[in-house]
Amino acid sequence: MGLTLALRNRHLLAKAKAKPRHLFYPKSLNFSTSSHSQISTNQNEDTVKEISDILIKHNNWLYLMESSSSIPKKLNPEVVRSVLLQNHVCDPKRLLHFFDWSTSKMGGPQNLYSFSILAVSLCNLKLYAHANGVLERMVRTQKPLLEILDCIIKCHIEYGGGSKGDVVVIEMLVDVYRKMGLLNEAATVFLEAKNGGFLPRLVCCNSLLKDLVKCDKMELFWKVYDGMLKVKMSPDVYTYTNVINAHFKVRNVEGARRVLFEMEENGCSPNLVTYNVVIGGLCRSGAVDEAFELKKSMAGKGLVPDKYTYSTLVDGLCKQKRLEEAKLLLEEMFNVGLRPNVITYTALVNGFMKQGKVEEALRIKDEMVAHGIKLTLVTFNVLVSGFCKVGDMENAQALFKEMIAIGMTPDIQTFTPLIDRYYQEKNSVKVYDLLLEMKKRNLEPTISTYGVVIKGLCHCGDLQRANSVLEQMIARGLKPNAFLYSPLIQGHVQECRFDEAIRILKGMRDKGVPPDVFCYNFLIIGLCKAKKMEDAKNILVEMIERGLKPNAYTYGAFINGYCKAGEMQLADRYFREMLDCGIMPNDVIYTALIDGHCTKGNITEAFSAFRCMLGRGFIPDVQTYSVLIHGLLKNGKTQEAMDVFSELRDKSLVPDVFTYSSLISSFCKQGDLERAFELHEDMCQKGITPNIVTYNALINGLCKLGDIERAREQFDGISGKGLAPNGVTYATIIDGYCKSGNLTEAFRLLDEMPSKGVPPDCFIYSALVNGCCKAGDMDKALSLFHEMVQKGFASTSSFNALIDSFCKSGKLVEANQLLEYMVDKHVTPDHVTYTILIDSYCKAGLIKEAEQLFLEMQKKNLMPNIVTYTSLFCGYNSIESRNKMFALFEEMVARGIEPDEIVYGLIGDAYCKEGNLMKTLKLVDDILVKGVVLDSDVYDALLDALCKKENFSEVFELLNGVGEQGLTLNLPTCRTLIHGFYKMGNMDSAAKALESMIRFGWVPASNLSDLINESQSVQTLRNLSIS
Repeated sequence: MGLTLALRNRHLLAKAKAKPRHLFYPKSLNFSTSSHSQISTNQNEDTVKEISDILIKHNNWLYLMESSSSIPKKLNPEVVRSVLLQNHVCDPKRLLHFFDWSTSKMGGPQNLYSFSILAVSLCNLKLYAHANGVLERMVRTQKPLLEILDCIIKCHIEYGGGSKGDVVVIEMLVDVYRKMGLLNEAATVFLEAKNGGFLPRLVCCNSLLKDLVKCDKMELFWKVYDGMLKVKMSPDVYTYTNVINAHFKVRNVEGARRVLFEMEENGCSPNLVTYNVVIGGLCRSGAVDEAFELKKSMAGKGLVPDKYTYSTLVDGLCKQKRLEEAKLLLEEMFNVGLRPNVITYTALVNGFMKQGKVEEALRIKDEMVAHGIKLTLVTFNVLVSGFCKVGDMENAQALFKEMIAIGMTPDIQTFTPLIDRYYQEKNSVKVYDLLLEMKKRNLEPTISTYGVVIKGLCHCGDLQRANSVLEQMIARGLKPNAFLYSPLIQGHVQECRFDEAIRILKGMRDKGVPPDVFCYNFLIIGLCKAKKMEDAKNILVEMIERGLKPNAYTYGAFINGYCKAGEMQLADRYFREMLDCGIMPNDVIYTALIDGHCTKGNITEAFSAFRCMLGRGFIPDVQTYSVLIHGLLKNGKTQEAMDVFSELRDKSLVPDVFTYSSLISSFCKQGDLERAFELHEDMCQKGITPNIVTYNALINGLCKLGDIERAREQFDGISGKGLAPNGVTYATIIDGYCKSGNLTEAFRLLDEMPSKGVPPDCFIYSALVNGCCKAGDMDKALSLFHEMVQKGFASTSSFNALIDSFCKSGKLVEANQLLEYMVDKHVTPDHVTYTILIDSYCKAGLIKEAEQLFLEMQKKNLMPNIVTYTSLFCGYNSIESRNKMFALFEEMVARGIEPDEIVYGLIGDAYCKEGNLMKTLKLVDDILVKGVVLDSDVYDALLDALCKKENFSEVFELLNGVGEQGLTLNLPTCRTLIHGFYKMGNMDSAAKALESMIRFGWVPASNLSDLINESQSVQTLRNLSIS
């Protein structure tokens, strides 16, 4: 049977009773005697009669009962209940005293009906304080709520008059549960009583609503409020205020505005508390200006803002970083006769601390003290936390000591930011001292404190202790959350301990802590940075399977990872996927895409990503522009880079030193020192201080131009600009001196380096070795080289310099031995090493040895370049091994290596000597199409071979064969052939050749003289370009 139906049935039963209630037990409250013998029942009845007589007839009842040897022994819950039932119309205070005495004698719990009878009886006589005490004790029996409520309503029906309008005892039960913090139970009492027709008054409901919203019990709040509306309870100003507050709690600003409007429409005028709640809600939602408008409207309704109003507005302004307005509002408080309290000042102090304006915060603190306002623990905590955030631990510690000196006890919120900051500074000693101090003060760490300690230990790299602290926390009965596990996962990821990080992730689930997006993101970001993209994808799949949605950071990790790996198709796929999911990319993702495309040389795609960024309303920052500019410069797009640079400045963005240095370096590499120094001057005028990278670029550019004197001026001026030359600076200037032949100054700078705190590195030794080799000082070069090997500096470039020097001296045996020594020292030869040796062997006529080296370099996956092939072509040409030349030429072209004018000349000469006119013709066609400028003698020799009279018939057949096969000769080739025949005086051949060319559609219909004139003009320009 439901509680509502049971209560109604009992109410009807009570009204049907005719006998006096104080003489007989009502049927609804009859004892259950099925488990007791008749003898026991009779004994209980005798005891009840005996006790009742004493209570009614004797004022010294307590003495008589204490003196009795039998009464205390006969007491039990049923006897006490019967006594209370028979005598409930007597003095309730005496009955309460008897109830307390019997409880102490029995040593066991009383019957719920006994509590109920007492509570109702006391309420009948308006002894509410005593009734409240009885109900508190009743609730502490921890009996089920519905049993307690059932008993109270029964007794209310039987002994409280049964009126549904006067339900003070039920209201008191709601309040007892509420004040004990048992809000679920308090709400249940209200709802069940309401369903039974017993309605607590509005004041009780308002108190319950207020506590529910205060404790964020929003679901219960709306149940209670809806219950009130269903029974037609008319809300008053306090009800409406609670409802407005509830809307603000869930950030439903529009709902709060609507209720404020409704209450006025319903004739209920908002009071000061209502306005303060609305102003507070608006400030918390960021609508501070609207809150100020509401404050102004208060005057028109006869309401005067109080300290709370001003404090709330001050706090709102501070949170919006409108500190000067907050100070003006503080002055206004004084002007209207309100004295700011500690809450107002603390809000202002907090605002200034968050802005890093510590001096102003301290001034406000001193002003507080000057106005006689005592600093509270909250104020001190705000100051300590603020100083910790800006890293001013001296002031933070001074405030901590001041607190203790004035007798204020620090709490856990005082210690936590101190611990956090000292961990950030990796000052474990200070942290240990603070933890000891906490222990002395019996301050148990909260989950938040444990989180700070775990995060700090991870930051210091002490992952083992971090894990241990987590286990200690769990052993203390505190349940960890995902926030605590995040730094552990991040710490292991940063140490590349991915297996352990995954184990922690799985351990979370085993402990009933579901990992959140942050936990998964830390792992995914780390795996992507480590280029473990497949492992990252597996974690992503698990994340999605567990119902978590990837965010911009998740996608950003994959996009950045694939961009770094050069897999731009996959990066673009993830980018499109995040857009399809409605996730907005951030500027970091766009910058990664731009950088990735630039690195791959996809400038069009890089610009596409940049324009997409602009199209979606993102304003690129200096870093994005810098990445694009740097990428363009790396791909040789200097003008495009300068265009982007101009766009950056047009948007009032100030280029950073990285942007300027990239541009300066590019112009220096191109030899355009004038533009480089213009940019240098421009950055200095804009207050951007060049760094050592900037000066290294300028020095390098000057050295490459051979202007070693200006390079030295820049070098000597570095220290005067507050900078110090680094290894790159010394390597650049030393290399410049070596190339200019001034080894004396180069070695002087080498000797200077240790005193400047710059240790010589492999680049400096390589430059010096190379310089000595070029100067022919092999003894010094070898001495430096052995010094390099001893110091572990031996590099491929230094070996190459020595090998090249030996080769040029004809010492091939020594050069080859150096190659073997190079391999023994685990220094990897590069294509330059092999090319030097191949060239030398070819020049020495040792073609087989050169071929062996050529095969060996390819086995080592070293790609021959045009210089390598040229050396072999020259070698084969010297021994007239033309077939090998032709085979090697085809191999080179198949590898995508473009022949240069030297290779074309060698191969063309070989074709001519072999009399292979077809190959010669195709070669000339290829040369002319690609615009390769050959030496004039070589070019003329090729044309002579094709245009000789004795070769014409063969050439003519060749032209027809080419045309009939559907092949095409380009116009420049046709023009050149006609001109060649003309030069040879063979006009008939020229005319016949032109006829074939027109027939095959290779040249437009024209007369012979026009074509010859065109060819002569082209030849003139060609000669000018060669000269």
